[in-house]
Amino acid sequence: MCGIFAVLGCADCSQSQAQRARVLACSRRLRHRGPDWSGVYQHEGNFLAQQRLAVVSPLSGDQPLFNEDRTVVVANGEIYNHKKIRKQFTGKHTFTTGSDCEVIIPLYEEYGENFVDMLDGVFAFVLYDTRNRTYMAARDAIGVNPLYIGWGGDGSVWFASEMKALNEDCVRFELFPPGHLYSSAAAGFRRWYNPAWFLEQVPSTPYDPLVLRAAFEKAVVKRLMTDVPFGVLLSGGLDSSLVASVTKRHLVETEAAKKFGTELHSFVVGLEGSPDLKAAREVADYLGTIHHEFHFTVQDGIDAIEEVIYHDETYDVTTIRASTPMFLMARKIKSLGVKMVLSGEGSDELLGGYLYFHFAPNKEEFHKETCRKVKALHQYDCLRANKATSAWGLEVRVPFLDKEFIDVAMGMDPEWKMYDKSLGRIEKWVMRKAFDDEEHPYLPKHILYRQKEQFSDGVGYSWIDGLKAFTEQQVTDEMMNNAAKLYPYNTPVNKEAYYYRMIFERLFPQDSARETVPWGPSIACSTPAAIEWVEQWKASNDPSGRFISSHDAATDHANGNGVAAVANGHGPANGAVNGGEVAVANGHGAANGNEVAVAIAV
Repeated sequence: MCGIFAVLGCADCSQSQAQRARVLACSRRLRHRGPDWSGVYQHEGNFLAQQRLAVVSPLSGDQPLFNEDRTVVVANGEIYNHKKIRKQFTGKHTFTTGSDCEVIIPLYEEYGENFVDMLDGVFAFVLYDTRNRTYMAARDAIGVNPLYIGWGGDGSVWFASEMKALNEDCVRFELFPPGHLYSSAAAGFRRWYNPAWFLEQVPSTPYDPLVLRAAFEKAVVKRLMTDVPFGVLLSGGLDSSLVASVTKRHLVETEAAKKFGTELHSFVVGLEGSPDLKAAREVADYLGTIHHEFHFTVQDGIDAIEEVIYHDETYDVTTIRASTPMFLMARKIKSLGVKMVLSGEGSDELLGGYLYFHFAPNKEEFHKETCRKVKALHQYDCLRANKATSAWGLEVRVPFLDKEFIDVAMGMDPEWKMYDKSLGRIEKWVMRKAFDDEEHPYLPKHILYRQKEQFSDGVGYSWIDGLKAFTEQQVTDEMMNNAAKLYPYNTPVNKEAYYYRMIFERLFPQDSARETVPWGPSIACSTPAAIEWVEQWKASNDPSGRFISSHDAATDHANGNGVAAVANGHGPANGAVNGGEVAVANGHGAANGNEVAVAIAV
């Protein structure tokens, strides 16, 4: 992932040298995202800068990018259909680099601002047209790549991949909404991404396992576009295992295999003795990877918390919990010379994989909740996966959030996605069934259909117990009693949240900064609306979902039985398991907060 920064429309051009110096200083705050090269463009009171992580065409493609008419662009993105677009402009446009993002310029020249939906990939970019002194910015459909927008006191408009580059200079700033573009000509936003599911109307297309499988395989294969060594996150869960399996199966067909070979080295980082390490080893053995394990301690994680909050730019509890091992893992992987990994984010949101979905009262509510979850991904899992790894110059690609795959997954009748014990359907059954190939198996059946494993008390909860014990010592009861006075906006509800908030406020003290963080009641990463499904959930202030029944106990929820602790896609459950409670891991990759793994091709 690269880091982009732009300031457009500075009022006092006589101060251009001072302005340029400030632009360079702000852009340097993003250098962790792109340590390979830096570039800046200036035209009157307009500045565009980039910190580059060279993954495609590393020997060319330094930014800003230009054309012969001096249309200028800075981009953080991967445009997977760039070769097809290049052919479209043969004879019309002279390409000067091998960068996949250079195609943005001729598309703009040909179609004006109405080209963004033609890009197949993830991106955040700013384009400036020197001829008419107008500019536009856009962010990908789901918000895989981060982008912020701010406004200066002189009327200038600022853009940055992370808010740390603009928070000290802007009067006001906010998240740039996914699936939108900003136009200076229109003086505002408009949504360019308008899929059918966005209206939350329940679809009726029948489930076709072969269509779902083909869409996912295509999504994975297109993300193997790279000119540097790459990897695949492998936790041993369904999502990351399918990503790794499809990658392994198709790697030999790719250009990357010709450069780096087809052998995969898998790497995992986790707490000593984690049962998830065993699951990752099992999948790695089946796929034939060379497997390596790295361990971290609870103290290692605690020591990294402030850095994690600085890079993630959030005080959301579950995001910080899950980001920490991913942050530590990214440093290990980057030290091996790996710049890009594939990961399994997005599956649980698209397919209703979190265990609280078992309680959806009907398919209409189930579908609406998946829509709400996908729309919010940019503030949770996408933010975590991108920023925790970009802290070390490591790029994450997420095939489950491919636009075409999303259309298929969100376009099917949600009845097929729902948990139904009588029909033998567990969570994400549609994905499991799609890859249940007797003749050419992707995974062993016991892995493909394995429900979520029970966390051990010493591993599944020791990371979170360690955090809770540590923050208990750092935050007094008196501090908690005054929490609403000190933090009236998004008031912390427990000592762990209070501790994270203290760090965040010290790093990002602006009102605009705290307003970028989502808040509200949640159970196992549910939206506030889903809490209405079960009365008992309303009494919990623990986002990990300790009041969720699961699996066979789910049928008892109407009577209030079967209380369980659930580790979800944002982080593991709190506390130890008591009595008849059932602890169920429900997440993917690094999201369980205890371990993350990566398989790399070298």
